Amino acid sequence: MQEQLSLFSISPTIATIPGLYYVPDYINEIEHDRLLVQIDEQPWLDDLKRRVQHYGFKYDYKARRVARDMRIGKLPEWLEELAEKLWKDRHMPEIADQVIVNEYEPGQGISRHIDCEPCFQDTIVSLSLGSGCFMDFTNKDKTKKIPVWLAPRSIVVLSNKARYEWLHGIAARKSDTRNGHKVARERRVSLTFRKVIID
Repeated sequence: MQEQLSLFSISPTIATIPGLYYVPDYINEIEHDRLLVQIDEQPWLDDLKRRVQHYGFKYDYKARRVARDMRIGKLPEWLEELAEKLWKDRHMPEIADQVIVNEYEPGQGISRHIDCEPCFQDTIVSLSLGSGCFMDFTNKDKTKKIPVWLAPRSIVVLSNKARYEWLHGIAARKSDTRNGHKVARERRVSLTFRKVIID
């Protein structure tokens, strides 16, 4: 937990959201490139506006549910290694058993939302590959919006109030303004790690 506190001290905007923390350079460049190759060797689903891959359990976006009969199987080895690393590094209290891979082309985003509460346990981790972008965190009464820059190879961890009381989303645009400079978006791929709740 000491690592989280030190991250808060250098990230004051993130520290304003309890349970949110950010780790830059969580994986190295070689691991990053290998992951993208591995992901692109797998089949993509086109049932959303963006392409996705489901591992461990399939998630029903329309019904907002996951159930025992939606289990696909164990995480493949390359994802299992990452899930175990997140747990060993104390970013997740248990080893994730569900991963969704999302692909965002320039101009694509995701509407602000809170990940299904009865479906997944408290802590959710997202790893960014490819392009960086801003993820916007908005409180439930929509009086505050805090943009957080997600750099390639970084992870963002949502737990506690960040998980349940703040919506997160990515605006659908082709560029971001960061430190006064316009930054063009390129292809971004995110891996979201979660632990399923099954009654």
